Formats: sequence, structure tokens, C-alpha cells
Amino acid sequence: MPFKIVRNDITKMHTEAIVNTANDHPAVGAGCDHAVYMAAGYDELLAYRKEHIGFVKAGDVFITPGFQLPAKYIIHAVSPLYIDGKHEEEERLRSCYRKSLALAATYGIRSVAFPLISTGSFGYPKEEGMRIAVDEIHAFLLNTDMQIYLVVFDEKATRMGRNLYPDLETYIDLNYVRKRREEEYDGSYYADSIAREETGDMELALPVQISDQEGQRRRRPREKQENAAGKQALLDEDAAMEDMERKLAERMEHMSDTFPQYLFYLIGEKGLENAEVYKRAIVDKKVFSKIKNNPDYHPQKLTALCLCIGARLNLDESKDLLARAGYALSPCDKTDIIFSYFIEHEIYDMIELDIQLEEYGLPCIIT
Repeated sequence: MPFKIVRNDITKMHTEAIVNTANDHPAVGAGCDHAVYMAAGYDELLAYRKEHIGFVKAGDVFITPGFQLPAKYIIHAVSPLYIDGKHEEEERLRSCYRKSLALAATYGIRSVAFPLISTGSFGYPKEEGMRIAVDEIHAFLLNTDMQIYLVVFDEKATRMGRNLYPDLETYIDLNYVRKRREEEYDGSYYADSIAREETGDMELALPVQISDQEGQRRRRPREKQENAAGKQALLDEDAAMEDMERKLAERMEHMSDTFPQYLFYLIGEKGLENAEVYKRAIVDKKVFSKIKNNPDYHPQKLTALCLCIGARLNLDESKDLLARAGYALSPCDKTDIIFSYFIEHEIYDMIELDIQLEEYGLPCIIT
């Protein structure tokens, strides 16, 4: 596999080279830059930078020895500071990847590990930074054979590893294994097991007896509070009911919507920008444009699932949207179950989802 996304500490990657997010001047920054200097040998690497390199403008790269790192080389990419996306940030970030890969090829480097450049202390939006990284790495690999790793999490997240979502495995078991057992035993055995689990064998607590006088004394202030709380609860209930009726009426108007029509209705209802959705979903802009401009467009299932993440849909909205393209979330498909878990728990992070797919031995989406 020439390109792989991993969760690791980049200073511990056993590749021929690692890429560092560097400053333009010979000074050590925060985040990845500081970690690389500390692991390589702070004074030695900084002295080398001052003596042999000097100032380098944003978007350019330079190479140094790896010193005490497992990697033989460090390719330093002078990372752009994200301001608002209108100050050549994307052009410079793309240049960091492109020139780093070209420099690695010049030195005959066969394996290289990148951080997600500029997405830490430099402030570049993570999903957009990922899209740019994937674009440039894929373009490079069309013509060159090199093992490339994209290291997307820091050491703390690495230690958490698979325990990042400790109930994900339980969630998969409850959905995937339950479905298998239902098919095998016609549901009767497993239904009884669930009933026993939910009921348990705990004894019910008996009410404590108190005197009538004591009961009245306790009730008086509580009754005033309960009356006020009751009025507010009724107002809240009425407002919630009105909101539900309004949303239901709107949904009824969109009963016959196609997948694209319903997707953009939901995006508008949530007050999201189109660019925000396809970037979070890590869906190609051209594909998203085809969906937008063709009301009868039929996306692939994985694209549809990614757009559920990008549009921050809840589980019911996701199921409804998928159905309009003829898809459903299958309890017999682990990829579908992992998507369901992320959606149900409002974890709208395609990068972490992709890593979880890999950790469960499933095909990745981004790579």
C-alpha cells in the first residue's frame, strides 16, 4: 500500500524521512516543530539550521539530517499560517507537499511520513488540509513509487489507540452480532436474553414511611416550585410541539425529493455552507458540483454516507437521505455500522472514521 493514514507520533516513525512543519526563520515553533527538534536533538538541529539553511519563505522546503531520530532525513516544509483562506494559503500548502515529495525523490528516499501540515498551531482547517494532502500525494504517486504515510494524530491520541471510542466495539457487537443471532435463532433466543439483561434481578426499593404532618411541611415549598416549573414546562412543551409540527410540515413538502434535492434541503435547514459540507465529508468538489447541478444524480453509497457526515445529519435524517438513493444502513455490514455509530454519537470526523475502518480491517475511504 503506497499511501496510508496512521495514528502515531511522527518522531517515532521508522521511515527514511519525516516531514516537519518549519518556521521561515531559524527558530523553533510549537507543536510538530518543537517535537521534532526535541527528538532529533534540539541544540544540534537548531545549530545546523542556523549555519546551513537560514531564512526560507513559506511554501518552500529544505532537508537536514535526522540526527537522533529513527529517520535518516528531516524534510522541513515552511508551513503557511492560515488567515482566512484568501492569502495564498492553499497554494503555499500544496507547495509544501509537492516540493517535499520532489525533494524526497531527488534524494532517492523510498519512504516518508508527513504530518497534516499547518493544521495544528498554524490554524489550517483540518478537513481542508486533509483534502489538499490527499490530492497532492495521489498526484505524486501516479508517476512515482514511494511509501507515504500521513500521520494525523499526536502522541496522546496514539496512546489512546483503539480505546478512543471504547464503546465502538460494543456498538458493533450489539448491531452486527445481534443481527447474526437473530438470523440463526429467529430472534427468539436473543430477544429473551435482551429482556433478561434489561430487567435484571434487582429488588425494587420500598417507599419510606413518613408522618402526614412532616409530609405537608415538605410539600409546601416544593409545591410552589413545582407549580412554576410546571407552567414553564407547559410553555416549553407547546414551543417544542409547534417546532415539531413546523418541521413535520416541511418534511411532508419534501416527500418526493430526490437524493440531491433532499440533501440540499437539509443543508439549508441546518444553515450550513455547501463548501463546509463537502470539505468535512472529504468529497471531491467536482462530484459535489455534479450532485448539486443534477437533481437526478445517483451517488455511490460511500459518497452518500460521507455526505451524511459532512452535513452533520442525525441517524433518522441519514436513513431518510440514503433511502432516496436506494440505500440503507445494513446491520450485516460493519462499514455501515461504524458510520451509524459516528452519526448517532455526532462524531462528524471523516479522518477518525477512516482510521477506525482500517483498525477493524475494513477498506478505507480516504486512502
